[in-house]
Amino acid sequence: MKVTDHIKAAKKKTLFSFEIIPPIKGKNIQELYDNIDPLMEFEPPFIDVTTSREEYVYLDRDGLYDKKLTRMRPGTLGICASIKHKYNVDTVPHVLCGGFTREETEYLLVDCHYLDIENVMALRGDARKEEQYFEPTKGGHAYAIDLVKQIQNLNCGKYLHEVIETDDCAHFCIGVAGYPEKHLEAPSLKSDLKRLKEKVDAGAEYVVTQMFFDNKKFFEFVDVAKEMGIDVPIIPGIKPIAVKRHLQLLPQVFKIDIPQDLIDAVDDCKDNKAVRQIGVEWAIEQSKELKEAGVPVLHYYSMGKSDNVQAIAKAVF
Repeated sequence: MKVTDHIKAAKKKTLFSFEIIPPIKGKNIQELYDNIDPLMEFEPPFIDVTTSREEYVYLDRDGLYDKKLTRMRPGTLGICASIKHKYNVDTVPHVLCGGFTREETEYLLVDCHYLDIENVMALRGDARKEEQYFEPTKGGHAYAIDLVKQIQNLNCGKYLHEVIETDDCAHFCIGVAGYPEKHLEAPSLKSDLKRLKEKVDAGAEYVVTQMFFDNKKFFEFVDVAKEMGIDVPIIPGIKPIAVKRHLQLLPQVFKIDIPQDLIDAVDDCKDNKAVRQIGVEWAIEQSKELKEAGVPVLHYYSMGKSDNVQAIAKAVF
């Protein structure tokens, strides 16, 4: 079932969803299940599964080091299929520009279609660690809008090198990212929203936002988006602060602001256990206000351990 159909079926009731990352290769998938299990009581209609792009590693070859590209967290599609089978819940694999050629993207989408996965999140992806700025993969897309167009073409039976007349076309529901405080590379919020409008016009059917800690910024973002003609569901993304280091790390990586009240509360904590509790309490208040405002879904970036998301959901749903 499509994300947009889940939203329609909810009849303005706010839904619960969350996002997970594949385990590092060599890890057992049971650890992932152990973190998903406590969240299933809140009946998520869909679960997002991230995709990590490739990175360089250096292999010791008798004192000489070979530079090799590898993926530390493969298995996005396999995990999506496994979750769908185990929990009978829809999954949303993240599809990236970075690290994939157009042909590899097509093969991934064909596999998704075979597995009856109806939703995909189309993202440009981040630069590799050693890159200052994002550089597209040779033979791949440079921008998320190009990825949206490829997925939408596939929905119409238009493959990369041929048009196939078939009654079994894919019907992917395409999600894209939105940035209440603008994308870190955008010159302004308005120019960033213009890019978002282009993605929606190209076929994106819903938006999930980057994390934010000030609901006012989300509400303003939604208002301006609507004024610009972006009329698809906009889903807020919530991440609870969990460690003191997040005060420096999150603004640095995601170029977001953290409210001073939250900074002061975290600074006063004696340890990360106390920080985690502050993060839960802040996210609960965020979530309650957003739910009261009628957002279609509250989407949580659980990433690793799920105990904090479970505590938030218990207080909100």
